This record gives sequence, structure tokens and C-alpha cells, in this order.
Amino acid sequence: MADLLVLYYSRHGATRQLAQMLARGIESVPGCQARLRTVPAVSTVAEATAPAIPDEGAPYAELSDFKECIGLALGSPTRFGNMAAPLKYFLDGSSADWLAGTLVGKPAAVFTSTASPHGGNEATLLTMMLPLLHHGMTLVGIPYSEAGLTLTEGGGTPYGASHVAGADGRRPIDAHEKALAIALGKRLAVTALQLARPL
Repeated sequence: MADLLVLYYSRHGATRQLAQMLARGIESVPGCQARLRTVPAVSTVAEATAPAIPDEGAPYAELSDFKECIGLALGSPTRFGNMAAPLKYFLDGSSADWLAGTLVGKPAAVFTSTASPHGGNEATLLTMMLPLLHHGMTLVGIPYSEAGLTLTEGGGTPYGASHVAGADGRRPIDAHEKALAIALGKRLAVTALQLARPL
């Protein structure tokens, strides 16, 4: 089985739910399995540390996950049009992988959740792509052949899967947002298998 890393940070659960939808799409492709991983919160107190194992959800990511996976889906809630600090902090520690070219040529996709339709979801998706491009990854988006892109009244963009959670963060992921996240996971897995074949 080929592993694809679904790496995310989620504060209130919506991004985690999107990660699970992407994982469903990945695992719909024969020979592929999703490796769900999260990152610990970043504390404003320098001495604070996170527990070695999260209380719930996916285990914490390790940089070795980059080497062991043939593709990457990266997800974060929107923070002022950018990814959340915990995910950025993890990526900032990947210099050795950048130097070694660990991720060069592997496909990547991005996903996010935000409170409102104009709350920075597309900006977050685009800014999340920047470190992936520096790592030499091949970006995968959602083509308009996916009907949900023209039908959605919530999230969903050609840049990646997204969700509009509402001002209180309680709006459930709707059918179009789910379908688009699953489609993105499937597209990522299919692309990863194609790119992983020897020339």
C-alpha cells in the first residue's frame, strides 16, 4: 500500500473533518491509504510543551512522514488569509527535507476552513502552496469537471477543498464541500500513483 500524508491542524474540528473526507477520497483509490497526522498547538509560553500523544484524533506528524509518503494533503483553518501558526511552525522545521529534496516531484493538495465565504479561504489555500512549491512539489487542485464547484453555496475552490463554518464555527460540512474534499483526495492519490511509477 502507498501512503499519502494528510497533515493538518484543527482548532475546532472542521479542518479535521475535511481531512477525514480527503482521506476517504485517497482510500477510494486501490493501493492507496491515508496517513492522518496533526501538529501540536504553539504556545505563547516558551516553556510550555504539548503532550507526546494528542488527547484525541490523529497522532502528531514527524518529519519522517515526508519520506515515507508519496503525496501530501496540507490543511489548516484560516488565520488572516494564511495557515495557522502550528502548521507553519512544523513546516519551518523541514529545512533538512528541503535540502535533501525529500518532497521534490511529489504531488500536494491543500484544504482549509473559515468562518465566512470571504474570510480568506482562497488566500489561505494560495499561501499554503508557497512552502510546497519551495519543496519542489507538484500542486493538484480541483477541476471544474467536479460539478460541486459550480453548485456549492459554501466552500470549494479550484485551489483546494474548503469549508465555510459560520461565525460560530458550527455550520456542518455540506454535501458539496464533502464531495469536493473526497474528489481532491482521490485526484491526489491517482496523481501520486502516476508520478511514483518508474520512468
